Amino acid sequence: MTDSTISSARPSDMNGIRDDDEIDLLALFGTLWDGRWLIIAVTLAFTAVGVAYALLQPPIYQANSLIQVEDKQGGLPGMENLSGLLESPSNAETEIQLIKSRRVLGKVVENLNLDIVVAPNYFPIVGEAIARRFDGGPGEVAKPLWGARYAWGGEKLKITRMEVPGQTGNFILRATDHGWELLDEERQLLMTGNTNELASEGRYSVMVTELVARPGTLFNVTKQSDYSAAVELQRDIGASEKGKGSGIIALTYEHPNPEMAETILDEVGKNYVRQNVQRSSAEAAQSLEFLRSQLPQVRKDLEAAEKRLNEYQVTAETIDITAEGSSLLEQIVELETRISELEIQRAEIEQRFQPTHPRYKAWASQMAELKQRRAELDRRIGTLPETQQELVRLRRDVEVGNEIYLQMLSNIQQLDIARAGTVGNVRVVDEAAVNTAEPVKPKRSLIVVLGFLLGGMVGVGIVLLRSALNRGVENPEDIEKIGLPVYASIPLSETQSELQKPKSRAKLRGGERASGLLAVVNPADLAVESLRSLRTSLHFGMMDAKNNILMISGPSPGVGKSFVSVNLSAVMAMGDQKVLLIDGDLRRGFSHDVLRIRNEKGLSDLLGGKATSEEVILPSGLEGLDFVCRGTTPPNPSELLMSKRFDEFLDGISAKYDLVIIDTPPILAVTDPAIVGKHAGTTMLVARFGTNQVKEIELTKRRFEQNGVEVKGVVFNAVVKKASAYGGYGYYNYEYKVDKA
Repeated sequence: MTDSTISSARPSDMNGIRDDDEIDLLALFGTLWDGRWLIIAVTLAFTAVGVAYALLQPPIYQANSLIQVEDKQGGLPGMENLSGLLESPSNAETEIQLIKSRRVLGKVVENLNLDIVVAPNYFPIVGEAIARRFDGGPGEVAKPLWGARYAWGGEKLKITRMEVPGQTGNFILRATDHGWELLDEERQLLMTGNTNELASEGRYSVMVTELVARPGTLFNVTKQSDYSAAVELQRDIGASEKGKGSGIIALTYEHPNPEMAETILDEVGKNYVRQNVQRSSAEAAQSLEFLRSQLPQVRKDLEAAEKRLNEYQVTAETIDITAEGSSLLEQIVELETRISELEIQRAEIEQRFQPTHPRYKAWASQMAELKQRRAELDRRIGTLPETQQELVRLRRDVEVGNEIYLQMLSNIQQLDIARAGTVGNVRVVDEAAVNTAEPVKPKRSLIVVLGFLLGGMVGVGIVLLRSALNRGVENPEDIEKIGLPVYASIPLSETQSELQKPKSRAKLRGGERASGLLAVVNPADLAVESLRSLRTSLHFGMMDAKNNILMISGPSPGVGKSFVSVNLSAVMAMGDQKVLLIDGDLRRGFSHDVLRIRNEKGLSDLLGGKATSEEVILPSGLEGLDFVCRGTTPPNPSELLMSKRFDEFLDGISAKYDLVIIDTPPILAVTDPAIVGKHAGTTMLVARFGTNQVKEIELTKRRFEQNGVEVKGVVFNAVVKKASAYGGYGYYNYEYKVDKA
């Protein structure tokens, strides 16, 4: 059972269990207004932190460059017609991975000594920001503010060589009057040295080429492994293709020092081009080795063909061939030369592609086409005289072998030249450059705005959380102080909570139609016992009432008034009284769900003239208890309750029942209870433990009094046993057991 609300998604407040999506915007705004100074203070604090963070963060500069990746040419010079078969356009994503490979970046780390990380020892938090603002000449350093060991601006340290045990470690370098000292993390002296002199001590070796600092200034030095430095550089280098298929790769690198960012990115580009040239040269050398390995066999085959031709000419005593044979010979020599070129490429293409690959299939298709044309020429040669046929075949072998031999010699010479002058298929289009006037990080204005917004959200959250933790009344004495007697205190029922769950139904005792009633399911429950106490109190409290109509309302949704109404009706009926329960919440009432009665015709239909009193009064399934559901949801519930039909209906049924109980919506949500209250002889409020504040209950009382309705008392619902709050009553520690049949 639940209170009705105008905008709640689904009423559900059995025993005060709240399922309410209503948001009171005015109350929310009022809560925020009350906490405006806290919100302002938190917002200003976060904004100040944002400003400080933005100012203290060092500027980060970005270097950028462009590299073009061109399409590769055929692997063998002189075989340009096969380049479409054997080579595919360069893949930019592949080149990007090559650029960021450890083979390229590892060389950058080695050339620029990036495995040695040097950082001046700044004063905590603000020291680096102060040092950045020092504007001195070359070789000048700032005067110390708080301690000579800190760097305050202008300090420089460059180490070009560093060898330590294990090749990794953290160290401290201290400037002295005549040089420097190297310390370990515990400030133990390891070695001393002078600038521009290689210093060695045991397994330590350090070369400092530049040191600008006051004596006593400390520098933090970290020696990384080459692998760690390369991996870190991989993470920091950005590479992407500008436009799909363009072959233009954009490289970026960010660093607090713009000169260092430019130097590192420029070195990356140079090393990548150098590696590409080496790869291209290696391909030429491999092709050259392949051709040289094939050349002796081609020459041997040529010599054998020439010998067979000479022997046949001597034997057949013929030298010349006819004009037709000469024409066929020229065609077949050209065809055989192309076939031989493809045969030379067989080993290379079989190594690079599978038979199912499109390029392999294209090569095989071209080979098949050439062989088919050769077969046609062979048939034409077969029409010549036998002597001419043999002479053409022998002459063909000689000329084809000679063409292939000369072509291979030419290719070998070209590959020798290509290997010596290889330039690769990549080039640096734009050298690395940095815009020193505009660092890419931090976005100071954005940081300040985010700090402001975050501060506002945190401030609002604190106010709302504080408001949520500010719970309502927990002691009935606080209610009685405003002039409202507490007729009963009903403890929170776990059984009722289980009844609210659709998948966890309690075992029934009073039949299926009354299965939702706590008074029927578990009559020994302490909440039901409290309702019996309420029944007794009402017996005496209603003696001087003008009629036997009892209206039950509450200050707000979710207090459990529907639970009290339905179960109080059942307890009254069990006390040999004839009771009528009316669901007066024409908007969201659903007491019919608890009583397992279909909501077809109800109070709204009666007041609208669509049903009679006999049609809307239904048996509840519990002896002595009848029920009137809310009926069809009307567009004008308040107007219906103000109609004469409602007066006539209440006057007619009042005489037929010992008690008429009307469950109404909360008075602070709608005006319906004020209308119904004028017909009721007794009005009771339901307040929920820890939910309703005293001011809220007082406002409810005043709202009823303004409409001429006197509130008889309050039912304190859903009381939780707490040592620091209300709950130390005897019934809370005493209950009886029901004997099982």
